[in-house]
Amino acid sequence: MSIQLIQQAICYMEEHIYENINYADVAKSVNMSNYNFHRIFSFIAGMTANEYIRNRRLTLAAQELQTTDISVIDVAYKYGYESPESFSKAFSRFHGSTPRQAKQEGTKLHLFNPLVIKITLEGGSIMDYRMEHKEHQKFLALVRAFPNEISGDDNDHSISDFWTECYEKNLIGPMQALRPEGKRDLYGLCSPLKDSETHFNYGIGIVLNEDTDQKELERFIKNGYSIWITEPVNYAVFKCFGPDGNCLGETWTKFFNEFVPQTGYMQTDDTDYEIYFDNGESGLFCELWIPVKKN
Repeated sequence: MSIQLIQQAICYMEEHIYENINYADVAKSVNMSNYNFHRIFSFIAGMTANEYIRNRRLTLAAQELQTTDISVIDVAYKYGYESPESFSKAFSRFHGSTPRQAKQEGTKLHLFNPLVIKITLEGGSIMDYRMEHKEHQKFLALVRAFPNEISGDDNDHSISDFWTECYEKNLIGPMQALRPEGKRDLYGLCSPLKDSETHFNYGIGIVLNEDTDQKELERFIKNGYSIWITEPVNYAVFKCFGPDGNCLGETWTKFFNEFVPQTGYMQTDDTDYEIYFDNGESGLFCELWIPVKKN
């Protein structure tokens, strides 16, 4: 996505802010798939398009409540909320004050201004990567569906909570035990977002190959585990160093802001994944494998 397309998307959202639009409508306006638009906009803008629309509406709603005689009910419906109650909850979360308090002089409110794209110098730092080709791969995984909207949302912890839940229920250890010691790497598998679907799948798994004891696979599958198969594809591989998942988000941002424009590669609609090594190098959080092809 070029800078011009991002600005075009922002202009579309501002021009249709009072209408019932979401990220899919914005993607269509710039002739992009929902998947590519949602993910690229999120990483470049630092928020999802839906979050941008919501923040702008709540900002404008607060200004109307402060400067006009409009009722809370009318402003709720004007800005696309199904009821005054749902509007009040969203308004209070964003501003820290209720809509009725907003009508009172001296109430503190948040201001979220329109995004303006500016040309800045980027790059100038080393971004290490390598290219790898993989044929069909097979994994055993714990899989859960997540709403498309959480992709690229730094404030959402659904996937990290999924990891925590699986560890607390002792679902990961038995799966890792199918692999020999020293080769018990874990994979975070992510299916592509599709325009025709509202959710994507994320899986926590192990690779199934000659080093994996597959005699008990049927028992795992009966207990809710899944087989995940990937297609042959080329990957751009990046090492993510850091104490937590923040380095993963930073790598995705650099991928879209620096790697894609400079190399001419683009992400494909295949599984991307993280590898959390059983015996990784010091300071390495994970490796990020992104499926790519030449644009």
